[in-house]
Amino acid sequence: MMANPARRIQMRVGRFQTGKRIVRRPPRLLPALAATALLVGWGLGTAGAQPAPRLGYVYPAGGQAGTTLEVTIGGRGLQEMNRAIFSSPHVTAEVLEYRHPMSIRQFNALREELQQLQAKRQAWLRAGRPRGGAPQATNTWTETDARRFRQILDEIRRNAPNRNATPALAETVTLRVSIERSAPTGEVELRLAGPRAISNPLTFCIGPWPERSRPPARPPNPELERFLARWRDLNTEATAAPDTIHVAPPVVLNGQILPGTRHRYQFPARRGQRMIAALQARALIPYLADTVPGWFQAVLTLYDSRGREIAANDDFRFHPDPLLSCEIPEDGEYVLEVRDALFRGREDFVYRLTLGELPRVTDVFPLGGRQGETTEVELTGWNLPSTRWNVDNTTAAPGVRQIHFSDGSNHWGSTWFAVDSLPEIPEPEPNDTPAEAPLLSPPVIVNGRILAPGEADLFRFRGRAGEVRVAEVMARRLHSPLDGRLEWLDNQGRVLATADDAPDPAFGLITHQADPYLVITLPADGEYFLRLTDAQGKGSPAHAYRLRLSPPRPDFELRLLPSALGARPGGTVTAAVHVIRREGFDHAIQLVLRGGPPGLALHNAQTPEGATQTWIHLQVPASAVPGVHRLELEGRARANEQTWVRPVVPADEWMQAFFYRHWVPARQLYLQVTDRPGRRLAPTGLR
Repeated sequence: MMANPARRIQMRVGRFQTGKRIVRRPPRLLPALAATALLVGWGLGTAGAQPAPRLGYVYPAGGQAGTTLEVTIGGRGLQEMNRAIFSSPHVTAEVLEYRHPMSIRQFNALREELQQLQAKRQAWLRAGRPRGGAPQATNTWTETDARRFRQILDEIRRNAPNRNATPALAETVTLRVSIERSAPTGEVELRLAGPRAISNPLTFCIGPWPERSRPPARPPNPELERFLARWRDLNTEATAAPDTIHVAPPVVLNGQILPGTRHRYQFPARRGQRMIAALQARALIPYLADTVPGWFQAVLTLYDSRGREIAANDDFRFHPDPLLSCEIPEDGEYVLEVRDALFRGREDFVYRLTLGELPRVTDVFPLGGRQGETTEVELTGWNLPSTRWNVDNTTAAPGVRQIHFSDGSNHWGSTWFAVDSLPEIPEPEPNDTPAEAPLLSPPVIVNGRILAPGEADLFRFRGRAGEVRVAEVMARRLHSPLDGRLEWLDNQGRVLATADDAPDPAFGLITHQADPYLVITLPADGEYFLRLTDAQGKGSPAHAYRLRLSPPRPDFELRLLPSALGARPGGTVTAAVHVIRREGFDHAIQLVLRGGPPGLALHNAQTPEGATQTWIHLQVPASAVPGVHRLELEGRARANEQTWVRPVVPADEWMQAFFYRHWVPARQLYLQVTDRPGRRLAPTGLR
């Protein structure tokens, strides 16, 4: 199940030191980002006071390669959005319409006009139609009147005010999206853009399988239902989708869960088939600001033809999204049900459900490899054509990257994989006691596993008084279920320091940061031990880890918020660059700009020594042509004959459950050179 909220990331300032243990905490976000929003607002303020566009959901959140589909985007501040931007060149879109709920004044005006038309029609019916050469009555009911009558009713049905609607999701833009047949499967980013602003990104998926989508959901509106009941003869309300839909696997199913609803899918299966049901919800929308625990907590339940539950899942390990695997017990029809754990719902409770006898990777080992080499990894999962995979690190930079598993026709899954320049060794077994503990020669990375509940892995190393050593475990950040606990012991077995959860702001999608980190200053010459266990006493072949033992390795990472900026020609936009300093790196960092319109200038481009944040200023030349530009920045530092070059990663701040705030990385950094205030799109159908 989900981690206790008390253990989730809480953004606090700085770091503190207790004895020999250093615990790093993410920099405080709220004041900095409030200032970021203010200063970015100044950059756009000369272009008008239109609220910044914010996308809340995309539905359906993906499609099959080689198809064209209609996609609904819900959010706020979308009135000027006239184009879609995808991070993949294989996906294009055109804007079809914009809608938002009408005001009470608009509703009352349309209702009065509707009543006037109805009175005219009734008077015409009472008077009777003219016969023979009789003169035309002044209250004649015409086809134009009938058409306007139907149009008003349809406008009210589609755009009536709704007390139950969420204001942040009330506006919608409809796209016609085309996906090339050659598009790689996986995830891309989707944004909307207008003449003065670019939205935040959301995830859009490309898959190889046929897809079924339920009609876009709308929140309940009892007042509208009562109003429409008065006009039953002209009610054009679409028939609601049935709760149970018959499907033929393999298939991807798209839906939106509303309060109290259950979606059911009936499918045939044969005895012995290993059926996989993989749901994406939190993977599509990582955080919801106004719900607890901060995302759509989906539940999957599989029933046989007699209605008996044979499998269920509400999350997969520490991932909130459920992953269900079941060996079918007998031939027949089966029903897979989707619902929210608390029967909540609204338009942004969006899911994609992949169903079929499909390959699925759940674990890899080892969790990383050495830079410049090819690493053979062991795959674990279901329906896998192969359990071995070669990961090419020959050109990869040190860090964590996403790798995908596919045989060309099937996508088996993906995971995070670490690349490092240090020597690596497999965990020597056995190593459960001090007598069996292998001797490590730092710097080194050990790839190991806590194979059974209650198991402890011990390692010994030697050092001299005053030497500093860093012991870091990477596991949860690489999708391992291990909740690591690391202890430093002397040669008498006394515990000198302990580390448990060490938050890392670079991994904004992880709410329970369970990887331990220790900085050790050796008090005397001699032999010492490291003992690694699972804090919850669990263990399995999936509980893999990478243990680094080395001297401090000063380094840094950079995050720029937000991931979309805007300014007029001749204007300036300001953004915050946050510095994640690691293991004593306190040097100044020079920022370098790449891309953008000719003449774009970067000011205040140096981060002072020790600073964890700086404000950069991008000055747009007066001659710049309005449009959207991709930018890249990198940070450079040099000290003690060593050079560091690190990318500036664009990110956006997401709020979770009313309180927690996270930096979620984006694929691209955009600069919008804005136009003069443009004509706003009129909501489709409104006059």
